Order: sequence, then structure tokens, then C-alpha cells
Amino acid sequence: MKGVFQLKQHQTNVRKELVAGLTSFFSIVYIIAVNANILKDAGIPLEAGILATVLSSLVGCLLVAFVANAPLILVPGMGINALFTYTIVGSMGLSYQEALGATVLAGILFVVVAFTGLSSLISRAIPVSLKESISVGIGLFIAFIGLQKSGIVTGNTSHFVALGDLSAPLVLASIINLILTLYLFLKKVPGNFLISIIVGTLVAWLFGIVDLGSFASQPISFQSYGDVWMSADFRHMASIPFLTACFSLVLVLVFENIGLVHSQVDGMLQAPEKNGKSLKSVSISAVACGLLGTSPTVSTVETAAGITAGGRTGLTSVTTGLLFLGSLFFMPLIKIIPDAAIAPILIIIGGLMLTNITKIDFSDFSEAFPAFLVILMIPLTYSIVDGIAFGFIAYPLLKMFSRKREQLSISMFVISFLFLANFLLQSVL
Repeated sequence: MKGVFQLKQHQTNVRKELVAGLTSFFSIVYIIAVNANILKDAGIPLEAGILATVLSSLVGCLLVAFVANAPLILVPGMGINALFTYTIVGSMGLSYQEALGATVLAGILFVVVAFTGLSSLISRAIPVSLKESISVGIGLFIAFIGLQKSGIVTGNTSHFVALGDLSAPLVLASIINLILTLYLFLKKVPGNFLISIIVGTLVAWLFGIVDLGSFASQPISFQSYGDVWMSADFRHMASIPFLTACFSLVLVLVFENIGLVHSQVDGMLQAPEKNGKSLKSVSISAVACGLLGTSPTVSTVETAAGITAGGRTGLTSVTTGLLFLGSLFFMPLIKIIPDAAIAPILIIIGGLMLTNITKIDFSDFSEAFPAFLVILMIPLTYSIVDGIAFGFIAYPLLKMFSRKREQLSISMFVISFLFLANFLLQSVL
């Protein structure tokens, strides 16, 4: 083991790596319940979503461990799972099987990008303001979904949304759990989100939302997973919605992972030689996710917890991946976790993603306004794809209006044209 992961060369040992893997696991284990609940909204059975999340996390962690020997944690990403469920399936009308097919194809395209020089070309083509606005817009979208799941925000026939019934058990339980989760998070309690889910489920039980009696009567069953595993559907891959879904997934996969991997491997780990191999691992993992039955994995920000705890090699990732596999024994408990315990985490994660807004140059209106459109339109259209499109179409227009055409690349014109063509085709078809 020491030889495989070169522990001596990385100035670490087995104990440090195991502790780091355990730390990473407890910082990210909440994703099992959160991702499965989001996939459920796309039509994937809860048990199948749990198993798909666990298996994709295991595969992702093993890939980055043995390909890159890096302590990164790959799990289905927040934001891209919302894109999968609420935009591709919910708004664009694809079945979850077709969405999984789009995930596989997007993963293959991501592999091409990661294994060639296209990653740097694409990264240079898109301005920082648009890259960061995508993260901010998705953050607001995730928070909005959390507010809906909690009942704090509800639908309204006259003005679309309104404040929910604050006396309703779901709303009261969600608010209590949000306060608890914020306290644990700000106090930097290890495993804060996991603790909040457990305590939040108990709070929901006190309000009569959860029947804990069903916990003991729910055996582990993988039967529903048989319909999800390898169910990716490519029959309509030439259709505009399918191709648009692929383009959107590739866009988010490339930008999010290039940024995350760079900050973790080059910045925190200070091992730039592992950057390329890590990105390749993430891209292969994305293909596997479509086959396993979930939205794509990303190099999660919680990786920082493991690196801070001393993780330096792939042994950290192997440890986390195996712990994910062991979590299947707790499936009956995961199945009863209510929206009141999930919603606060979505709201807080949305708030964390909002911090990227500081990287947008608001002093230049030709940069600020397209970014503003992305941030505004993602939650208001309930579509990550449409929200991104508004900003990307507006960007070259404002640059030309401002006589700053030299700041535009040919690649940017092509991407903007593709978004515009998608809108035109949608209106015709």
C-alpha cells in the first residue's frame, strides 16, 4: 500500500491518510440523502438513487486514487444534479433515462476535453464574469429549491411565489433545522451536515412528519435499482432537447471541475503535476455516472476537509470511497429522511455558492450585465440552461455596443450562437 500510493515520497503515512479519508467522508456523506432526494424528483426511485449515489462516489474516488494518486473526493455534484432533474427532466421534458444518456454523452465529450488541450482553450474563451455568474445563479437556484421543499416559499396564482404558512409543521420543522444547521456550520463542528440531517429527522418526527416506526420494518432492497442501472436511453440523441442537454452538462462539467481541481490540486495540495490526471479521472467518472444511474460527479469542495486533515495521496480517496460503500447498511435510515432535514442544507449550500459574486467585475457594465442576467434568469426561469443562455447571448452584444470587440474570441461567438440557435429552434419546434 505504501508503495502503490508513494506515501514516503509524499511525506505521509497510513494513519494520516485513513484519518483524512474518514474526515472527508463525514464532511460529504450528506450527499447520499440530498442527491437521492433530488434524483427522486426526476423519477428515479429513492432506493435506486441512494445506491447510484453510493456506487458513483465509490467509482469516482477509486478512479482519482489510482489514476492521479490525489486525495480528491468525487461525488454527484450539487448544482449539476439540479440541472439534471429540474432543467433537463423537468423543463426540457426528457425522461430520466434520456437524461442519463445525455450524461454519458456529455461525459465522453468531457473526456475528449480533459485528454486534449481543449480544456485550456474553452477556459480561456469564456470570461471570468460568466464563469462565476453560473455558480452564483445555480446557488440561488439550489436555495430556491430548498425554500420550496421546506414550504417556506410556496406557489401563488397571482404573483407566482409567496411566503408559505409559517404555522405548518413542515415549515416550523424546516426553520428549526435551518437554525440548527447554521449553528453547527458556523461553529465548524465536524460532520455538521450529517449531524443536522440526523437531528433534523428527529425534529420532523416530533412534528409528526416522519414515522420512525417504519425504520425497523424497511429491509435493504436493491430491486428498484435494476430498472435504473444501465438504463441510459440514446434513441433521441439527434433531437434538439437531447443535444441541448449534452451541451449544458458539458459546459457545467468543464467549468466547474477545471476550477475545483485547479484550486485543490495546485492550490491546497501544491501538486500541479497531478492536475491533468485528476481532471481525466473526473471526466471518466462522469461517463460512469450515466451508466450507474445518477447525475455526474465533480471534485467536491469538501475535499478541502481531507487535505486539511493531512491527506496527500489516493489512499485518502480509497478510504472515503469504501466508507461510502459501507453506508449502504444504513439505507433504511436514509430512506426516511424528510424534506425538512434536506432543505436547510440546500439553502446553506446556495448561500455558499453566492460568494463567487465577488469575482465579478461590476465596474464594467459590459461584464456585469450579462453576469446579472445569468444570476437572475437561472432561478426565475427555473432552468439553468436558459439562464446561462441569456447571459452568453447578451455578452457579445454588450461588448460590441461598448466598442470592446477585441475582448471577444471566435470561440465565444460560436458558443453564443449555439445558445441563440437553441432558442430559435425551440420557438420553431
